[in-house]
Amino acid sequence: MVRRHNRLLVALHVLTDALMGMVAFLLAYLLRFDSGLIPVTRGYPPLTQYLNVVPFIAVIVPLGFHLQGLYRLRRGRSRIDDFFNVLVGSIFATVLGIMATLYFQAYYVPDAMKNRGVYEVSQVVWGLFLACNIVLGYLSRKFIREALERRWLAGVGLRRVLIAGAGELGRMVADKILEHRELGYQVVGFVDDRAGGDRLGYRGLPLLGSLADAASVVTHEKVDHLYVALPLDEHMKLLDLVESTSREGVDVKVVPDVLQFMALRARLEDLDGVPVINLNDVPLHGVNAFIKRAMDISLSALAIAAMAVPGLVFAWLIKRSSPGPVFFKQERMGLDGKQFSVYKFRTMPLDAESGSGPVWADDDDPRATPIGAWLRRYDLDEWPQFWNVLTGDMSIVGPRPERPFFVEQFKHRIPQYMLRHKVKAGITGWAQVNGWRGNTSLEKRIEYDLFYIENWSVSLDFKIIWMTALKTIIPHRHLPI
Repeated sequence: MVRRHNRLLVALHVLTDALMGMVAFLLAYLLRFDSGLIPVTRGYPPLTQYLNVVPFIAVIVPLGFHLQGLYRLRRGRSRIDDFFNVLVGSIFATVLGIMATLYFQAYYVPDAMKNRGVYEVSQVVWGLFLACNIVLGYLSRKFIREALERRWLAGVGLRRVLIAGAGELGRMVADKILEHRELGYQVVGFVDDRAGGDRLGYRGLPLLGSLADAASVVTHEKVDHLYVALPLDEHMKLLDLVESTSREGVDVKVVPDVLQFMALRARLEDLDGVPVINLNDVPLHGVNAFIKRAMDISLSALAIAAMAVPGLVFAWLIKRSSPGPVFFKQERMGLDGKQFSVYKFRTMPLDAESGSGPVWADDDDPRATPIGAWLRRYDLDEWPQFWNVLTGDMSIVGPRPERPFFVEQFKHRIPQYMLRHKVKAGITGWAQVNGWRGNTSLEKRIEYDLFYIENWSVSLDFKIIWMTALKTIIPHRHLPI
């Protein structure tokens, strides 16, 4: 039933996206040629010429959204995720549309008709189509999401969840589901071998039996999803649990105990016919690495150009505030544990660490100069790091680089700490925009850094950049995600 519902919902999204794409394309034509807002200098192409392209739009918009993963339904996806996924999917669709129309115009239009521009589309129309499709694509998803959330809050169409494990991890899963009823989940209870005689669970949720009873509980309670939230010392029971419940057609999701073990996305490899599991695989390789590097080069070049004049003003103020160079250079550790020099605007006197040695910097650090404190408040002291991005030592988005002095301490104290060096260090990151910056919990920062590395996507990078911009305007406030 759940899979049938998913197929229907995916079909609804595909049809809606195709329809909104066609509307966006025709709206772009009207804005360009009939609104009077944009001067027309090369004549008015007939609407019928653009109607020839509409069937392409009905195909390329769902295809672009598919490439971005918008049809992999996930109830926990936030509105910001939806927006940036639609943005990137619309970019894919626009590029595909330009390529398709050029190809068909070149190879499938008879020579006698090529001068009529059967599939020619104005560049301005493509730009307007991109903007209109982003707006309409997001609004259609917002409307469908709100309609579904109203049904779920009313108790209609809920997916029933059983949690295997009533310990700290299982209770955390239950808390998240109970706190977000708009996601459409209903927890029926727990199964756990540590069941007490009173059969009481947590927050009014019953303890329905032991792990061996899971299959019968799934059938009796009509469970849709089984969340396995077992501590590491009970993971030997996982195979039996998955085998017994999978026969009942339930979706099994394993919640890793990140407080004890943190690993990146596992990937199955082949060693001459021998299956090997790579626990530390990352999605940032091949084409993904090329895309991210292209983003870094283009955005960092724009940032350096935009900062040229303000940077000269900051340099003059820094020079007036205290003697010493404008820029502060410090050794940090980046990709594959290699050291590089990171650059910042200098915010403290040259001898700030002469008595204390390396210490954590704080937003209210009394050692900061007046201009330095202001630059730190709005994170403007980090702007020279765009040069590090341009030269390839850093990325715009990634785990923040640490000083080798601290890395040497942390890698012995924190499990899997060095996994954060599987990607380039960043100016901003998933941990920072979620409040884990500066002198905060290292364990939580590592958890968020590893989540970013494992789940990297273009849209996630755009989301982090957007949240960073908001936090720069409204310094150090927690933003909803």
